[in-house]
Amino acid sequence: MSRNADLASLIRDRAGEAAPEYGLILGSGLGHLSGTVDGVAIPYDELPGFPHAGVSGHVPQLVIGQLEGRRVAVFGGRSHYYESGRADAMRLPLETLAALGCERLILTNAAGSLRSDIPPGDLMMLSDHIAFAGTNPLIGEKTDARFVPMTDAHDAELRAALAAAARSEGIALPQGVYCWFSGPSFETPAEIRAAKILGADAVGMSTVPEIILARFLGLRCAAISVITNMGAGLSDESISHDHTKAMAPLGAAKLERILRRFLREA
Repeated sequence: MSRNADLASLIRDRAGEAAPEYGLILGSGLGHLSGTVDGVAIPYDELPGFPHAGVSGHVPQLVIGQLEGRRVAVFGGRSHYYESGRADAMRLPLETLAALGCERLILTNAAGSLRSDIPPGDLMMLSDHIAFAGTNPLIGEKTDARFVPMTDAHDAELRAALAAAARSEGIALPQGVYCWFSGPSFETPAEIRAAKILGADAVGMSTVPEIILARFLGLRCAAISVITNMGAGLSDESISHDHTKAMAPLGAAKLERILRRFLREA
């Protein structure tokens, strides 16, 4: 058996046979949401080959269970490209999610805004992305499946359902383009100006590799950023990871309401 099939079997033994209807990847400062799931929590270190989320603010465990009446698989943290130099660091977890029979993936992240009308504490749904980091998680893949079309990377139906949930909750959820930088250093003011010229509305250090991998695996995707800061040079705030973790809960409360409504009405 393949590694992902072995892991899927291990997870089914612990959490039951039913396939998750939705996968959810949580970003910096958002890991507490995994604790709202009524189910079984499996630490990453009990899943051979899973990356250890090495960033404070993440909760490195997979939780399988019920959330608002839907069966979900929640990744309490992710591994980033900047931790290992591997853009495909989340490939095995996503392969395992697909092997469990899941077909939809919702991703979240903490991001810096390039728009004055999307300030810290607000949310932005990704309408598209720019892989500014200049690498790709499918480098080295041997099959022609590596040539993944990305026109519909951000699923229109899922985005519409999330937008409807936000409206029902009275929460603003503007859409915009997310630009992926490799990190771990934050962007320079010049890089922020370049990203704005390219059409970006927010910047961050995750999510894009996972969307590419998910589309490769046939998963439908949507993603939401919690805005924790303005991009470098756009305000006088001090940008740091501590600042990200401190600001993330402001948007996370809104995001949780949207996700719960989305799942109830799915």
